[in-house]
Amino acid sequence: MDRLINIDNGGTLTDICVVDGAQVYRTKTLTTPHDLSRCVLDGLKKASKVIYGDEDLHKLLMTTAHIRYSTTQGTNALIERKGPRLGLIVGGALSLDAVKAAAPDADLFETLVAGRTIALDSGLSDSALEVAAVKATNALTSAGANRIVVAYGGPGRTEEEMRVKRVLLRKFPQHLLGAVPVLYSHEILEDDNDVRRTWTALFNAFLHPPMERFLYNVEHKLRDHKAQNPLLIFRNDGDSARVAKTIAVKTYSSGPRGGMEGAKALARHYGLNHLVTMDVGGTTTDVGEVQDGEVTTHRRGHIAGVEVSIPLCNVESVGVGGSSIIKTSGTAIVVGPQSVGSAPGPACFGLGGKSATITDAFLATGLLDPASYFGGEMRIDPDRARAAITENVARPLGLSVEAAAVAMEQAWVAKIADSLGKFTHITADTTLAAFGGAGPFVVCRVAEAAGISKVLIPGLAAVFSAFGLGFSDIAHAYEAPLTSTAPDAVLACLVGLTERARRGIFAEGFALEACDVTAVVRSNNDVAESVPVPANGVLPAAVAGQKGLVMELSVSHPLAQPRLKGKFTGAGTAARSQATRRIQVGGNWEEVPVYRVEEQKPGASAKGPAVLEEAFFTSRVDAGWQFEINDSGDILLTQV
Repeated sequence: MDRLINIDNGGTLTDICVVDGAQVYRTKTLTTPHDLSRCVLDGLKKASKVIYGDEDLHKLLMTTAHIRYSTTQGTNALIERKGPRLGLIVGGALSLDAVKAAAPDADLFETLVAGRTIALDSGLSDSALEVAAVKATNALTSAGANRIVVAYGGPGRTEEEMRVKRVLLRKFPQHLLGAVPVLYSHEILEDDNDVRRTWTALFNAFLHPPMERFLYNVEHKLRDHKAQNPLLIFRNDGDSARVAKTIAVKTYSSGPRGGMEGAKALARHYGLNHLVTMDVGGTTTDVGEVQDGEVTTHRRGHIAGVEVSIPLCNVESVGVGGSSIIKTSGTAIVVGPQSVGSAPGPACFGLGGKSATITDAFLATGLLDPASYFGGEMRIDPDRARAAITENVARPLGLSVEAAAVAMEQAWVAKIADSLGKFTHITADTTLAAFGGAGPFVVCRVAEAAGISKVLIPGLAAVFSAFGLGFSDIAHAYEAPLTSTAPDAVLACLVGLTERARRGIFAEGFALEACDVTAVVRSNNDVAESVPVPANGVLPAAVAGQKGLVMELSVSHPLAQPRLKGKFTGAGTAARSQATRRIQVGGNWEEVPVYRVEEQKPGASAKGPAVLEEAFFTSRVDAGWQFEINDSGDILLTQV
């Protein structure tokens, strides 16, 4: 079985992409925040109907090799500051002040931890530590902590954390009802930077409960429906692994990383040297870039502006999307970061939402057609959209609904364009890739505001992050500190990591001999380059003389990947339009042609103003721009 299913779970919509050789099937469904497993199964049922003509989930799962899953739930939780109440115990050379100082704003630490912190004295005897650790745990739980992180600093940090762990396991055994989970920073990964490691542990603890709850729920339901293999989680390092072999912090920004893997494939396919991406979902816009065919990645990434111990691609999540709440503050219009999500959703969804969103604005200005929105599967209500705009924007600013909708668009565009300009240096060589359900909406206007003259809308734009998951393999990385650079010690470390890798990849269902294995040595000070582990264990002198060396062994089992096709010739034929639409552009109403993407021949081209529309996205092509659609369905917009 070569069929692979990719699922990208967003705050508003969940995207399904089924890759079967050269054939790609796609669909969308509303995210169900009360039970995230439901939208997954709903989406798979819809996908089975697309493939077979009739709904047959059992047949689809029985003929699928692997299901890969990514989610923006962790990203959204941090942006919206929704999660468990954490407690923090620090000790050794680590101080609370140092941890707090690493955050770009006090609100982040206040949201995650607040005053639930305790510092333990170093060098306590076993009996004194027992008393202090129990008092600290009782005090933190009494203050409302429902998850505790223990982090020590200094050379003996691991041993000190292990001492606390032995005490707490004995005094608060995990089999008791109401036992509070405790996470120890050394269990996340090796990192000599105590503050960075502590923040990584805090983020992991913050993300763990919701990730654990719904991921295992999804996996159990898939098994009930005869899925052939365990659910795979697409991680923020670009690879995938079982739920049971994935830590929560690795799910942060995993959906955006899927989009970046797809963008990398596009950049290489079309020979684009600098591809800047905007993945606009319901809650966030994720901005990234591919430079010279590679995703920009940092050895130590950033989450919510804080440096963490894990590698992360350089993606910035901005609180603006298709479902972001738009309101007024005095005479200004404020966009996000709060979102109505899919429940209740934008006011025009008719599910009880009262807040105004950009989706309501685009409906009020005619860009969206109630009959064709979401492939005709969802009826949206212009009257509800106008009522929400009137109440939240127009009346407070003394504007008409139409003028308010135009002002909402300007504020929405400005926030996205501003994030692009702050993220990277825009040049004449820069191409903007727009995807996600809301990415193509008014991408010409965003590009103009950012100083970009060329835009690429992938044919699978509406499910592009889900599609991008298809470029991942099943992989794990294992690391251990090098206590000595003597050849025997180096080789012994390699043997130990190899055995860990053998057991880990066996749990994924593969033998180590069937996988790609690489081993490198690097410095934990983040300065030195990685070097391969020599067969004789003799490290180069320049490396052997460094402190804080770590060996990392990576093992991966390749999966089938999508094959890209298509090219742009610039000598296309005239695109065909069979309908027009009355839309508002800059305060003026215009009757413009509507081009259905699915109905165009390869090379179809036309100039704006116009509307491009397919089942799951709509794009306004403004005056001064032209489009070309190639044989793969990708769309190139250029300023003329």
